[in-house]
Amino acid sequence: MWDLLLKGATVVDPLNKIECVMDVAVEDGRIAEVGRDLPGGSARVVEDYTGKVLQAGIVDSHVHLGEMWGSPFGFKMLAMAGVTTALDMAGPLDNVLKNIPTYGSGINTAILQFASPPFTFRNNEPTKEEMQELIKTSMREGALGVKLLGGHYPLKPAVSSLLIKTALEHGAYIAWHAGTSEHGSNIEGMREAVELSQGNFLHLAHINAYCRGAIRPEVEETKEAIDLLLANPHIHCESYISPMNGTRLTCAEDGQVQSKVTGNCLRKFGFSTDREGIQQAFKANKVYAVYDAGGYSDLVTGEEGLKLWLDHNSDVGGSFNVNPPLPRVWLAQAKRDDGSFVVDAISTDGGCIPRNVILEQGLSLVKLGILSLSEFAAKTSLNPARMLRLHNKGHLSVGADADITIYDYATQKAVATFVKGKTVFKDGKVYGTGGAVICTDRGREAVEAMGLETIVVDPTDKVERFIV
Repeated sequence: MWDLLLKGATVVDPLNKIECVMDVAVEDGRIAEVGRDLPGGSARVVEDYTGKVLQAGIVDSHVHLGEMWGSPFGFKMLAMAGVTTALDMAGPLDNVLKNIPTYGSGINTAILQFASPPFTFRNNEPTKEEMQELIKTSMREGALGVKLLGGHYPLKPAVSSLLIKTALEHGAYIAWHAGTSEHGSNIEGMREAVELSQGNFLHLAHINAYCRGAIRPEVEETKEAIDLLLANPHIHCESYISPMNGTRLTCAEDGQVQSKVTGNCLRKFGFSTDREGIQQAFKANKVYAVYDAGGYSDLVTGEEGLKLWLDHNSDVGGSFNVNPPLPRVWLAQAKRDDGSFVVDAISTDGGCIPRNVILEQGLSLVKLGILSLSEFAAKTSLNPARMLRLHNKGHLSVGADADITIYDYATQKAVATFVKGKTVFKDGKVYGTGGAVICTDRGREAVEAMGLETIVVDPTDKVERFIV
């Protein structure tokens, strides 16, 4: 007997070239069979999803789950948005791990510890020994690797390049929000990051963030971003499709904003990059604060947002409406000559930042004819699973993990999700609890000692791009 039989949905699996109405059987947490008219009598539980779309579980390759970015509710917010696996891009590692037993919601999570001053380095010029200590300690405690928050808290260029090399020497996953002390979170910073990677694997975060028209017209910046990626296939990446960004609104003792990204956004709207500028931005409804709305995060602006920011002495997550539509669409559809996507995945940069819109906005690209359903599944499941070296996820092959997302194409909302065959979310309610941590073999013992499941991967494995 199968444990679960999902009947009647349009099954979309680009790896196995499936896009038609079929049934999916699950046994022992894995895909047991995919076929037409599978017998309901052969399953303990049968669920009918006629009229819905079923794909391998959505993998969001850029989220934030640390409370410093908004709240502990990012796991739940992701689960409700149809996500089954997520890559947390900053941590803090101990905070995210601590919250999984209580808030985990049953999804799989990989965590990159932030490698940035003033948090995990004392200044913007750490020694190689300091880098090694951070990387080894973080991976031993369950991190998949590290991330440079260069756009927010930059290191010097040569130090950034050395950190990439050092991370790879230690078998760590390495990601970078482009930016150094010389170039910011813009197309110049992206160009610099590609050069400083020196041909080594690098996950370059949210490509759309470098194409906001800060240096040249957004069309020119987007074209350069695509050309850079075409010429440097060692760079793997994602982009998101929300108009809202995510940042920190914290001000230092001298009144200046700490995050370079926040400073860029304030300048874009004509405000000074200090406490006074943020106050003016709130009053003009140009900046939003992330707050705990009671079981989920939401955004608030105006006088209410200003009061929240003041009450927290500026130490809150924030958001600006700064992402123009053209780069978001162009980067989502751009392809290489071989048919693979230039930007590997669609992400959200969400989690506890309220913009978990892969389905809500991503499916609009399908309805506009910019992506096909199979291409959408490739960019939201298969490709990001490969980036994370999750070889048994992202597809519905027999024996693959039964991580499944089912959604309503008309409303563009998740209907149900399963992780290894267990119901995580269904009909508006989250049923999942806890969750598995994606880590290297070095972190397995520490994570399991916390009572958490592990999924062990090797970040040194080669990443193969899927050709549509």
